Amino acid sequence: MTRRSWLQRLSALALGPAIATATSAAPAAADAAAAAGGTDWKRLSDDEWKRRLNRDQYRVLRREGTEPAYSSALNAETRAGIYRCAGCALPLFSSEAKYDSGTGWPSFHTALPGALGTKTDYKFFLPRTEYHCARCGGHQGHVFDDGPRPTGQRYCNNGVALQFVAAGA
Repeated sequence: MTRRSWLQRLSALALGPAIATATSAAPAAADAAAAAGGTDWKRLSDDEWKRRLNRDQYRVLRREGTEPAYSSALNAETRAGIYRCAGCALPLFSSEAKYDSGTGWPSFHTALPGALGTKTDYKFFLPRTEYHCARCGGHQGHVFDDGPRPTGQRYCNNGVALQFVAAGA
């Protein structure tokens, strides 16, 4: 059985629609970076990631950890700007999509086009949709269907996995 047929069967059973809709932008981004002579983020070794990231960033981005609620200064950030992946600096969210979800983590209703990939996470036994940076694969958080308009989605992000760049900086 091929991976594709396995994913289609899961989707048909309504067990994993998020798996079947996972973006293919991540491999394309890695291939484009390699072709352009830049860093091939998907092929960095674990030791290279440990050198590039601090301990908390490594735990979240590379080991799918979660920072404590209300621990990130980005939760209260209100300036205009762009939120980038702390691993590779790919722009993920605009400040225009940020809102206070009351959860203790920076939350967004819309991601920038092509910025994220998804997969189904069963860590708490029930399926959740985990999302990651499309370029480096770094874990960002989980997306839920309880957000505001216009999308109704809540991208619940670990602040340590982001870097904020203020508009005009």
